[in-house]
Amino acid sequence: MAGAASALFLLDIKGRVLVWRDYRGDVSAVQAERFFTKFIEKEGDPQSQDPVVYDNGVSYMFVQHSNVYLMAASRQNCNAASLISFLHSVVNVFKHYFEELEEESLRDNFVVVYELLDEMMDFGYPQYTEAKILSEFIKTDAYRMETSQRPPMAVTNAVSWRSEGINYKKNEVFLDVVESVNILVNTKWASH
Repeated sequence: MAGAASALFLLDIKGRVLVWRDYRGDVSAVQAERFFTKFIEKEGDPQSQDPVVYDNGVSYMFVQHSNVYLMAASRQNCNAASLISFLHSVVNVFKHYFEELEEESLRDNFVVVYELLDEMMDFGYPQYTEAKILSEFIKTDAYRMETSQRPPMAVTNAVSWRSEGINYKKNEVFLDVVESVNILVNTKWASH
């Protein structure tokens, strides 16, 4: 059956691979570098808005969200519109899990990202892309990015190591003191 994606790449804004999931074994990480080189070359071209790039037998379909590029690569004659739609679904699922899809959220949650990619695509064919269905399969807690801006600690007099709303009847501190002494004794000093 033709039309499957060979690999899925998540790239940062400079084209470095953050996460790479190989589904068919016929595309390597070098192809992500080639894609980004081609993309940068076409950036000044008015037709560079094309979400599909073809180079040397590989089709690249990509979307950009925030500071991340999601790119599917395929050596086969694939349905580009279907894969672009799948990439948008991946963005929505990641936003469901991480609150925001950014480079930092991918780095903080790379284990969950790989679990999601394994469930969402099988041998290059899109499978489950509904976040609620995936939540039933993948129970791993993800680090959710905070979207609200908090004032600096100096302004609020908050203590960074103590959570708010915790009250104790008495505060205690326990210290372990470890002492060590290094002594050098030579024979001349010991004989006196």
